[in-house]
Amino acid sequence: MKLVIAIIQPTKLKAVREALEKIEVTRMTVCDAQGFGRQRGRTEMYRGHEYTARLLRKVCLEIIVNDDFLERTVDCIAQVARTGREGTIGDGKIFVVPASEAIQIDDGFRGPGAV
Repeated sequence: MKLVIAIIQPTKLKAVREALEKIEVTRMTVCDAQGFGRQRGRTEMYRGHEYTARLLRKVCLEIIVNDDFLERTVDCIAQVARTGREGTIGDGKIFVVPASEAIQIDDGFRGPGAV
């Protein structure tokens, strides 16, 4: 089992969710996030004053998948979350972390079947 953490643009959430449903990945946690990477924020105007927004709004998806779903999940997110053909800075990141165990709270079921 693996934990896939994808940080994407908020505008791409609906498209990514729908694409994941098509490949039968239907369970995920979605959290609002703020941060910056290579973008280092952006300069904006508000009521005639310029200011720098250091933290940019993102969406964080957390998805536990069995090993046989890992590659298709990562490929799907990377393809759908990319803006334009080449992608741009700020499209996001995907992290894959080992998950040692999954436990269903309602019945205590453990292991890959709990995913």
